Amino acid sequence: MSERLNPGQTIGILGGGQLGRMLAMAASRLGFHVHIYEPGAAPAGELAGQTTTASYDDKDALEAFARSVDVVTYEFENVPATALDRIEALVPFRPNRKALAVSQDRLTEKNFLQEIGLDVAPYAPVDAAAPDAAARLAQALAEVGMPAILKTRRLGYDGKGQARITNTHDAQPALDAMDGADAILEGFVHFEREISVIAARGMDGRIACFEPGENVHKDGILHTTTVPAQIDSDTRERAFGIAGTILAALDYDGVLGVELFQTDAGLIVNEIAPRVHNSGHWTEAGAVIDQFEQHIRAIAGWTLVDPVRHSDVVMTNLIGDDLDHVPAISTETGTRIHLYGKAEARAGRKMGHVTRITGVARDR
Repeated sequence: MSERLNPGQTIGILGGGQLGRMLAMAASRLGFHVHIYEPGAAPAGELAGQTTTASYDDKDALEAFARSVDVVTYEFENVPATALDRIEALVPFRPNRKALAVSQDRLTEKNFLQEIGLDVAPYAPVDAAAPDAAARLAQALAEVGMPAILKTRRLGYDGKGQARITNTHDAQPALDAMDGADAILEGFVHFEREISVIAARGMDGRIACFEPGENVHKDGILHTTTVPAQIDSDTRERAFGIAGTILAALDYDGVLGVELFQTDAGLIVNEIAPRVHNSGHWTEAGAVIDQFEQHIRAIAGWTLVDPVRHSDVVMTNLIGDDLDHVPAISTETGTRIHLYGKAEARAGRKMGHVTRITGVARDR
């Protein structure tokens, strides 16, 4: 079978949340059929031709899903390895498993980034289940310094699975918050701003980067991404170079998000996401191609499009009861609303986003 897919073939997506939904929209625009695999409620299922609702340990469902599609991709990092074994035996899986293995474990990710010559925050592993866990955390704090953040090595997102340590009195409560999970202690980075780069690599090795965005978080959740970021051209090129280094080292096919801290000493990699990323949602309204179509192109073996930005934009997440503001937002000129079709608005839950065009992009 040719590596390039043609319209009419089927793309399988593991995960049926908002990212899967937006990937399904992009795939449909390019003429592909979409099959979603999701153990729970699947907003993406409304836009897919087929949805399988089954657990990731359902061998028969996984194999039937794999046989029904021509390539499989994913919208989240934490796909169980056993499920990948069954899928990959039957159908191509893109991006590759190395990217998942690296990103599923924060310690593995930090080690990988250092090994390829990139700067990261100081860090140390902490076995929260060990009998001497308190002593191990104390040693890690001596190495990393305070303030610091103790994080579970696996799972956790939008501020979950994290505890900040500003003094020795915070250490034991932070350890208790890990609930015995393997953890990593990360030193606090004094940064001027956080930026992110949404980058893609095609199956021919070509790399294409979207303009860096400047991120602001509230309560551990991304609140806004402003494009362009307030950085100079040298920093911009360095950010592109970092993203390219990561993509090449992973032999990656698809879109990847790279979060970076701008510091007095240069750019420090905060984390990577081997998938389309919340901070790239601005591309729907601000660029000639969005991150979702670029990802579909990459995994389908198509040529990547130069992601030219035509507008200055601010993307704002709609969290929980922010949904109540949609009627007023819908009256604004130069504003694009995207709602995710979730049945219930809850505190901390991403219900949609809005992108406001603030100007016309200028040559940099």
